[in-house]
Amino acid sequence: MTLFGRMLREEYRLHSHLFGGGRFLGFPAVVAVAVGVGVALLALTGTAMGAIVAGLHGLVLFFGLQVGTIGLVGRDAMRNALGDVTLLVFSARTLPVSWPRLLATFLLKDLVYYAALFLTPISVGIAGVVLLAPVMGVETGLAFADVGLLWVTTTATFGLGAAGSLALVGLATRSTALALGLVAAATAAVLETGVDPVRFTPYALYGDPGVGTAVAGLGPIVVLAAVGPLLLTPVEGGGTRRARADRFETVSRLVGRGDGLATRPLLEVARSSGSVWKVAFSLGVLFAVTALLLDRVVAATGLRPSAGIALGTLLGLGTFTTYNWVTQFDEPAAFLRYPVPMAAVLAGKRRAFLVLALPTGLAFLALAAVWYPPAELAVGLAVFPLVAVYVFGLTAYLTGLAPNELLFDTRLFAVYGGGLAVPAVPLLVAALAVERAPVLAGGVAVGVSGLAAAVGLVLARRAGPRWDRRLRRRQ
Repeated sequence: MTLFGRMLREEYRLHSHLFGGGRFLGFPAVVAVAVGVGVALLALTGTAMGAIVAGLHGLVLFFGLQVGTIGLVGRDAMRNALGDVTLLVFSARTLPVSWPRLLATFLLKDLVYYAALFLTPISVGIAGVVLLAPVMGVETGLAFADVGLLWVTTTATFGLGAAGSLALVGLATRSTALALGLVAAATAAVLETGVDPVRFTPYALYGDPGVGTAVAGLGPIVVLAAVGPLLLTPVEGGGTRRARADRFETVSRLVGRGDGLATRPLLEVARSSGSVWKVAFSLGVLFAVTALLLDRVVAATGLRPSAGIALGTLLGLGTFTTYNWVTQFDEPAAFLRYPVPMAAVLAGKRRAFLVLALPTGLAFLALAAVWYPPAELAVGLAVFPLVAVYVFGLTAYLTGLAPNELLFDTRLFAVYGGGLAVPAVPLLVAALAVERAPVLAGGVAVGVSGLAAAVGLVLARRAGPRWDRRLRRRQ
């Protein structure tokens, strides 16, 4: 318990150092209000509460999967952000504590920390909707006891995501081919047998509380949490000199030998822990969660959303993680030493971002043709890159080279979330309306994403001068 307590304090101090003190502690209130308002609006528009709850579980699963990718982040990003320091989770060589025990304690710490900071406010926001439902004139079908069960299952779902991704990354550190083969075999088994994988998640416990569903839904968490720390081996960035030279040649040919501002972030991603595979992993997780949500929406409401619009929209929004990767090693003020404006730096970041994000997202849309009609996915081929361009422009304008500040700067997070919602809401409405008006829904989706891309280009163009002024003002 001493190690656990010290890890909790370390997490708080880390965020205090990175994000300017304790202002990120306002996040629980923001999350509670955002969830409450969102659920209330969905309920007022007639969305079934079952679909809303399924969506919440899907989003929490995605969040847990992202948090569990510590094996892909490694020490390199932490060293760049904090200097020459060693976090407790990476201290197996200097402390009389085994690596598996450190990872297991780290998982437990994340579960407690993020349950308090994010997951509990979700239930508080829904409890507010339940309390005000008679005033709003909506029927939620939920009692306060259901909200308590929701807290248990969403917290467990976060744990499933974190433990699952840690176990998968751990397997990949030993054999990438084996990890990919296991995922492919599991997918094939589900398709072949028709077994519903949701039965083995905490969401099943929420839908049908009982001893059997508790064992089936919570058992995999215990197994993955035990196996993950044993599988994962410490990963350091770097590689052999020959491998680094080969990567340089590959990247130089890809973006042009004279384009150093795009080559640098691509090389940094390739040489960091997880290499470019972490881009595919991040979007792959979102792809899987989106496919699961589409299935749950059909089961809960009978509606058949457009897979192309939904996947294109959510994959496009998910490219925010790619922006994180191409800026993870940057110290914004350091660029003031070079004779290049910030506009040129961000333009190089944009080229690197598009080189990484677009082929990966389009590959997942092509993979979706295994389950969905290709004609239905065609609109997603237009929506995805346009939304990605908007995400880049919005992120660059609001955060510059420090996008991680979004996570714990309450005001900035609210503005950014609102900015993402502007195109996301009409696009998802179009996805839900495709059965009633397929041509109109497709046209609206392409039109909205095209307009969003135009706004993104304007924001990207203005981001350079904006951050030039801000950085020089801070000197």
